[in-house]
Amino acid sequence: MVRRVQSEVRPDLKAVVMSATLAAEPIARFLGNCPIVESQGRLYPVEISYLAHEPDVPLHHLAADTVAEVLDQTTGDVLVFLPGVGEIRRTADELTGLADRHNLALMQLYGDLPLDEQQRVLRKADRRKVVLATNVAETSVTIDGVTAVVDTGLARVARFDPGLGLNRLEIERISRSSADQRAGRAGRTAPGVCRRLWTERQQRGLAERDTPEVLRVDLAGPVLELLCWGEADVKAFPWFERPPEVAIDQAMHLLRELGAMNDAGVTETGRLMARLPVQPRIARLLVEGHGLGHVERAALLAATLSERDPFRREPRAPRGVRPRQGSDSDVLDRVAALEDFARSGHRDSAAGQLDAGAAKFVLRSQDQLRRLIEVETGRAPAASVSADKAVLRAVLAAFPDRVARRRDPSSRRAVMVGGRGVRLADESAVTRPELFVCVELAEIGQAESLVRQASGIERDWLPAELVQTSIDVEFDPARERVVAVRRTRLEDLVLEESPINLPPGYDAAALLAREAAQRLDRALMLDPDDEAYLARVRCLREWMPELGLPDFGNDTLRELLPQLCAGCTSFDELRKAPILWAIKHRLTQEQLRAVEREAPERLQVPSGNAIRLQYEPGKPPVLAVRIQEIFGWTDTPRVAGGRVSLLLHLLAPNMRPQQVTNDLRSFWANTYAEVRKDLRRRYPKHAWPEDPSMGVAEKRPRRKP
Repeated sequence: MVRRVQSEVRPDLKAVVMSATLAAEPIARFLGNCPIVESQGRLYPVEISYLAHEPDVPLHHLAADTVAEVLDQTTGDVLVFLPGVGEIRRTADELTGLADRHNLALMQLYGDLPLDEQQRVLRKADRRKVVLATNVAETSVTIDGVTAVVDTGLARVARFDPGLGLNRLEIERISRSSADQRAGRAGRTAPGVCRRLWTERQQRGLAERDTPEVLRVDLAGPVLELLCWGEADVKAFPWFERPPEVAIDQAMHLLRELGAMNDAGVTETGRLMARLPVQPRIARLLVEGHGLGHVERAALLAATLSERDPFRREPRAPRGVRPRQGSDSDVLDRVAALEDFARSGHRDSAAGQLDAGAAKFVLRSQDQLRRLIEVETGRAPAASVSADKAVLRAVLAAFPDRVARRRDPSSRRAVMVGGRGVRLADESAVTRPELFVCVELAEIGQAESLVRQASGIERDWLPAELVQTSIDVEFDPARERVVAVRRTRLEDLVLEESPINLPPGYDAAALLAREAAQRLDRALMLDPDDEAYLARVRCLREWMPELGLPDFGNDTLRELLPQLCAGCTSFDELRKAPILWAIKHRLTQEQLRAVEREAPERLQVPSGNAIRLQYEPGKPPVLAVRIQEIFGWTDTPRVAGGRVSLLLHLLAPNMRPQQVTNDLRSFWANTYAEVRKDLRRRYPKHAWPEDPSMGVAEKRPRRKP
């Protein structure tokens, strides 16, 4: 933005970028190849060592053991880099005995530590210090007297999950540049040592530099600032390091939901939010609470969400503490607990036990936030709703994209805006409302997230501009029919739905055909006549390819669906459609005639009966006929222009196969005599001529007198 001002508004403006850690060359190129001025501070040599093998013990054990080693090898203070507060505290517990035995000052340093405690860490002490720190000690502060660094090589890094809409802290390997920066802390005042708790092989696999923050976090704040600055196209803005397009889209979408912008640009609410030096969600919460006349509570809620969680991770209500009745809001319970702590100092509450230090920090932050909003908007107006409702509505204003609806009244499972499945934590106070806001989410799987903090809301509070009613025409798989449903949604979250009649004149054919194509076996149940005709066509296509007949496989049947579905709204109606007519309609007149001529449905035998032939692709057609009906035939009949012989199933009078052959002449000459002998014995009253060519074929066999 400074570069834009310099090039478009103030060409006389001089800009200087200063940093102890940034790579200067890319910035110089971005600023038009400006000059680079370097100042090298004095740095003593640092001996760096690695682990011989990847560790198989917990991180805090490894760190504590390494601290004990370097204390024996050096005389100065020791700085230990750990990924987070939890790891710091576990390591501190491991080192307590060592510190007592050697009269060490065991200190902690992290971003949320109160300022006076941070300054105590930075001051010189009358004994050796062991400082357990996050990466805040990497670049933000300098601790004099450190001659040994123990580096775990890990850091907690904020990353934005576009699917969830949240920044998440993940433990990751640091980059080589960060590792070098950390090692350098041991050589500021004297030669030092750095013990890296990873192998040289792992060192070779580290990224050269850290991923820039703009490429991995929520961009709603920067995007709002750009819009207020007057940028019409945020994606076209000349970013020094261009963020992913999906992150910009997500930020724009959130700002719309927060009411910070619309089609006309930034709203008055958005401009007010931009003037507050907090994240857009928190800014929106403050604006809403102020407008409802409860700025104190809104500021306390904003501080609770912005700062380190003051509640310990344990069951909600410590023993002996009665939970608030019917709050249906974890947020309200937390606000009430902090208010009680401010009045009486009580740490136990229905929302859990408070950490006194963190709670005091939240209360100080509350005062700062209250003053911030009042500086921008003046004193809050008279209260228009109760204090509790003001909190609940402020939560909704800040998290409209995290509204969820229970799957059923007794379930803790719900669906959130965006389609993500969520589950209320067992200790959540939200037991009754159908709708609630998911204030704090923890991912517990790809399909479902755990809701650690939630707040019940009322349907009437939902922003009218985000609620839409529509009539959806869709296919109901259970009923196998096209139906119409009236739905009311918040974004894509269904709030209410009811079945209605299809709109007058609606043509369901296209939708039904599309669904039938995916469920062909269910949608098209061919009757025996349809199946028989298809078999004849498929066989003739194989025997006489020159006819160019369609294969009538599933793909061809799918092509018939649009005309079959005309006037239908269900699979049941589709199954009654004239499928055979549609099949024949795909053939030319010549092809139709060829099917009847070369693959006839029936064949007239010497007895005069017209007997149905059985067709199956890949096999010869079958004629099942009683032997007495073909006396007089000498050769096997053929189809497909004489190319394919029938397979004759020659039946006894009981209609059971007596012989199977595709060479009738050979049967008469070589086998018939033996078959005749058997049949005469079994059916003595039937006529069994010695010469079948001279026998009389009969529809119904005559019995001898």
